[in-house]
Amino acid sequence: MNMDDFICHPLFLRNMELVFATNNKHKLEEIQNALGDKLKLLSLKDISFFEEIPEDFETLKENAQQKARHIFDRYKINCFADDTGLEIDSLNGAPGVYSARYAGESCSFEDNVQKVLKELDGVKNRKAQFRTVISLILNGKEYFFEGSVNGEILTENQGVGGFGYDPIFKPIGFDKSFAEMGLDEKNKISHRGRAAQKLVDFLLNQ
Repeated sequence: MNMDDFICHPLFLRNMELVFATNNKHKLEEIQNALGDKLKLLSLKDISFFEEIPEDFETLKENAQQKARHIFDRYKINCFADDTGLEIDSLNGAPGVYSARYAGESCSFEDNVQKVLKELDGVKNRKAQFRTVISLILNGKEYFFEGSVNGEILTENQGVGGFGYDPIFKPIGFDKSFAEMGLDEKNKISHRGRAAQKLVDFLLNQ
């Protein structure tokens, strides 16, 4: 068995460790739920990394790549990072790459939500999509996986689960927001869940 075959073997995947380069505990929980027991996910805390990782670029792909490279360059460990954006039609794709800090550098999730609701006050076209890009560095090589989900922005918060813009995002075909869904239900259709599934499929079937 050569190295490429070994990497794809299910036994390798179950015993593989991957660092998820994020300080967002909610993202970590969602990704681990999406991956299940398919592989062991390590947090930045697990590798004693407690700094903020820079995000200096204008696209989700570049930011995800920057974060993954930051960890790989320091630790030489297999890792991945994601960047996620909410893209609203009537706001010309905003908040997009600035979704996490749309209301300012020290803003809360609710600050961001309220800013979006204010900007869409009275607007009829409330179409939007969530999009996630994952950058994986495996044995020094880079790979990218993308997931997205279409929906609409509600006029007020609905639900108390999830995080970020979940209380005001209702995916197409559903009568409830992401914040009203359980983690398993959300991960089956969410942008991050779809990107994570592509990551697992790649590791199994490259």
